[in-house]
Amino acid sequence: MSNILIGVSGGIAAYKIPILCRKFIQAGDSVKVILTENAAKFVTPLTLETLTKNRVYLDDFLTDISPRDIEHIDLAEWADIFIIAPATANTIAKMACGIADNLLTSTYLAYKTEKPLFICPAMNTNMYQNPATVDNLNKIAQRGVNIISPIEGELACKDVGIGKMQEPEIIFEAVKDKLSACNVLNGLKVIVTAGPTIEDIDPVRYISNRSSGKMGYAIAEMAKKMGADVTLISGPSNLKTSLNVTKVKSAINMLNVLKQKVEDCDILIMAAAVADYRVENISDIKIKKSSNELHLKLIKNPDILFELSKVKREGQVFVGFAAESNDLEENAVLKLKMKNLDMIVANDIKREDIAFDSDYNEVIVFNKKGSKLTIKKDKKEVIAEKILKEIKAYING
Repeated sequence: MSNILIGVSGGIAAYKIPILCRKFIQAGDSVKVILTENAAKFVTPLTLETLTKNRVYLDDFLTDISPRDIEHIDLAEWADIFIIAPATANTIAKMACGIADNLLTSTYLAYKTEKPLFICPAMNTNMYQNPATVDNLNKIAQRGVNIISPIEGELACKDVGIGKMQEPEIIFEAVKDKLSACNVLNGLKVIVTAGPTIEDIDPVRYISNRSSGKMGYAIAEMAKKMGADVTLISGPSNLKTSLNVTKVKSAINMLNVLKQKVEDCDILIMAAAVADYRVENISDIKIKKSSNELHLKLIKNPDILFELSKVKREGQVFVGFAAESNDLEENAVLKLKMKNLDMIVANDIKREDIAFDSDYNEVIVFNKKGSKLTIKKDKKEVIAEKILKEIKAYING
């Protein structure tokens, strides 16, 4: 899931932008749109706001926003991907010369050059082939801008020639294909554990916890989207996924599977909520209600991360999770050190709006180099992406 910012300049092809927005939204992305003054004459803000469920940004001054909000900076920072479509000859010229005389071009200049940026030129054939436009396109291409070239066809002026903006479906696929080719986790083997483990009492009863597996599954699926070779090891869960899942039941089951697989991975992310204790003597038959009390003797399960740390090889990155009800940061940092982890992700399980069985989470990520990153409340897919990017940043040093 990505934040897609679409900048629309004033060309007739602007009427196709609602379709492009819908393609990204259907793929699970969040979309915001900037309209230039002329673009708003071709496609209405209301149409795009209805589709994206976000405000459309125009070249005007609003009195109902905080004076601390600086729109072109905020939008540039929010976006993971910036697409300018259609990109008119005028807008391309401004980009080439660094002119920031409207919200769209100001946002372009504020947008970090290391993030993906795509433009979709659309104009009359003569304008497109004019040496000035050719030079301008070459300039911005040399700066890392991805150009989705126009095609031949009947233009708005009734001429037939090159200059027609690519169809929304082609733009969508071109963006996704380009991103896939440069995924940040490309070539890395990642193991993710998810869900609860359960410890049998008898054939029908067991001890477990409230974990749904949503955070672990979100991390596994996002790692796959980011190019990793993913192995998902899951305790009992009702979640659906397109990934191949190795199902386990108990803490010991999970440990045994991990011992077989961990040597081959680059990154291990232990998002599973593993039971700390198990029943010492599991009954082969259902325990009857013969008395008012049932006494169970619980014994400690092996600490999976501690055990695996004994066979951790050079270059592997181990990431743990700390679900805490008190002293969140102190307990997380202690676990980081005790279990020989590279990173640990901490969250507050007392909050009812995040964590167990919620679609949302808020976490703090610590690493053994002393770094601390707070990721504010958001959907678990977004949290997953930010955690994985933090892991890659750690690997890159």
